[in-house]
Amino acid sequence: MLFNTALFTSLLALSPAPAAAISRITRTGKYLYNDGGERFYIKGVAYQPQGEVGPSSEANDANGGFPEPSSYIDPLSSATNCTRDLPYLQQLGANAIRVYSVNPDNDHSECMRTFSDAGIYVLLDVSLPLNGSINRASPAWTTSLLNEYIRTIDAFSQYDNLLAFNIGNEVINLPVNTDAGPFVKAAARDTKAYLKAKNINALVGYSSVDGEPAFRDPLANYLTCGDETVSLDLFGLNNYEWCGNSTFANSGWESIVDDFSNLPVAAYMSEYGCITSPPRLWQEVGSLYSAPTTNVFSGGIAFSYFPTSDGYGMVTFEGTDGQTVETSDDFDRLAARLSNVTATPNTPAQSSVTVTQGECPTAENSTFQASNTLPDTPDQTVCNCLYENSFSCVVERATAGRPAIMGALIDYTCSLLGSTNSTATCATIGGNGTTGQYGELSYCSDEIKLSYIFSAYYESQNRRSDACDFAGNATAVPRPPNTPEDASTNAAQCLAQAPQGGVFTVTSGGSTQTATSSGSMGTATSTGAGQPTSSGSAGNTGGGSNGAISLNPLHLGGSVALVGAIAFGVFMV
Repeated sequence: MLFNTALFTSLLALSPAPAAAISRITRTGKYLYNDGGERFYIKGVAYQPQGEVGPSSEANDANGGFPEPSSYIDPLSSATNCTRDLPYLQQLGANAIRVYSVNPDNDHSECMRTFSDAGIYVLLDVSLPLNGSINRASPAWTTSLLNEYIRTIDAFSQYDNLLAFNIGNEVINLPVNTDAGPFVKAAARDTKAYLKAKNINALVGYSSVDGEPAFRDPLANYLTCGDETVSLDLFGLNNYEWCGNSTFANSGWESIVDDFSNLPVAAYMSEYGCITSPPRLWQEVGSLYSAPTTNVFSGGIAFSYFPTSDGYGMVTFEGTDGQTVETSDDFDRLAARLSNVTATPNTPAQSSVTVTQGECPTAENSTFQASNTLPDTPDQTVCNCLYENSFSCVVERATAGRPAIMGALIDYTCSLLGSTNSTATCATIGGNGTTGQYGELSYCSDEIKLSYIFSAYYESQNRRSDACDFAGNATAVPRPPNTPEDASTNAAQCLAQAPQGGVFTVTSGGSTQTATSSGSMGTATSTGAGQPTSSGSAGNTGGGSNGAISLNPLHLGGSVALVGAIAFGVFMV
């Protein structure tokens, strides 16, 4: 059905304006509440235009998912488009949208205000395609990723309708990378600490791929166990099991609700809307917003408002200016279902079901192998110090912005080191999420990691001129440390700056770090002015996080001793 957005918007303007500012949404135990103490349910739609499409991930292919993007379109940077889409989001009865990728340098104020005035909240993924999310193929939690997350958080912290920051989408998948769990949980820990330090009232969530109970349930328990400093606030499940004319029992929802009944935090369907048995009848909506589902879940996000190459979209755009919206039968059926959602018996915050924060597993099981020992908070101060004072051969800046080349160079240089008489190994820059062992530089950016192993190889070759070239991707430092011994001394001094315990609160701006005693929280900066940054770990959003950089030799194939005093004597030959 075709609608003229300008006419529809002018009619909408005649409606009474909202009487008050949008309510703050908080979590108490396993439920969400508004300022009045009433239970809040997410009634939303995915709001992300499809960027350039890359190959689908194996996990998404198996679970009815969405093609991986290699680029993205920021949907909250066009006030015209947000105004165009608002009437249709209201037709759907949406009180929330999920946005997967934004550019923090853009102006989002008009879109956020438009949605806030209409009572629509935003659940925002902070990761980005290709080089701005945890790489499921080779997971790491790095300074470059933390800095990018903080940039997005800072850009959106001012908006009253920002409901949650999502730190990852389908990063952890079975059977190949449950070892990514500690890196995701470390991201949640550091993001929550930053929000608390900045007094930013937003929840921290993660969206999981669906799967068999032997994977799905341990993952949910793992990411929500422990105290409030390390557990998620909001666990999302991307679920496409309810297809066509299904039921609560035979869709698998009955099992999911039962299995998630003991989750100590709020849960929601972060994507739903199967298309494998068309037409999409949206029968799951009635179940999603009624008991027993509402005993566990706080609503969900229907996928997707914008058109997609796989047929998930519910609208198309017509006219030379793209401002005329055509709704599909999928849209109309969803709007009808959501309009029939009846009020669920209220659960006031003061009488909320008592939940106990789950204890983390003491040992990995056969299908979900993730350590409870998390990597340290990425320490920009230490990484910058090493870069400035300990390296003799560094990666070219142009190369640092190309993730695929960086990954190939890391693999190649690690293989070279293995064939030399150097005591340096790539264990120093790797991490093992299964054993909970992490190299001292595992949290540094890929630029610093690669510069470290470039320098180690360069020193092993007695600084032979052609040993710091790597096909034009490396350059010798004009004034390197005079000797390998000097490099080791400088490195030890840099590492001594790290706070004891390895966990501290990051704050944006400045360039200093205040360490505290072991076990307490300290402060550090998110960036160092003029210091190196790089691509980070490669990955994607909008359906997964399939990365390009491979560090597999660094963390697969069993336990490696990574923790301890860094041997920057590795530069010695």
